[in-house]
Amino acid sequence: MDIRKLQHVIVDALEDVKAQDIKVFNTVGITGLFDRVVIASGTSNRQTKALAASVRDKVKEAGGHVISVEGEDTGEWVLVDLGDAVVHIMQPTIRNYYNLEELWGIKPVSLKSIEEDLAPKPAKKAPAKKTVSDKTVIRKTVAKKAPAKKVASKTAASKKAPAKKVAAKKAPAKSKPAAKK
Repeated sequence: MDIRKLQHVIVDALEDVKAQDIKVFNTVGITGLFDRVVIASGTSNRQTKALAASVRDKVKEAGGHVISVEGEDTGEWVLVDLGDAVVHIMQPTIRNYYNLEELWGIKPVSLKSIEEDLAPKPAKKAPAKKTVSDKTVIRKTVAKKAPAKKVASKTAASKKAPAKKVAAKKAPAKSKPAAKK
């Protein structure tokens, strides 16, 4: 699945269960393990579990692959590993303590850009054709003059052959007398 589509599915799944403070970070230059980190907050153990379940289910519905889900037993911090993306769903106190935004937050991805990537693009309209009345067409054709014919003899006469340069005769070089020693 395309990473942009995957992050869109993740954010939609988190928003469906009312996740708070959703952040998406691009980790391409930081690690080779995954391309995106998504961090979100849930207000209770029950909500963090529901958020993780929503992400897992929506990704599977979209044709993605869920590698594992960790932390569902306690619900304070649930990690959903999706291969190209890792989702951290935390309660606010745990999130403030570990401050993952400082670790991964070098390249934040705008949630607005995620929506724009997958929004349907408006179809381009074909330019409207201008209709021209018959009178205008007749006026334009009459107004155009026929190009003037060039007379071949005048053009040939106007071209002059370049003048030949006469090479000047050089005087024989005088030999220098031998220097006395």
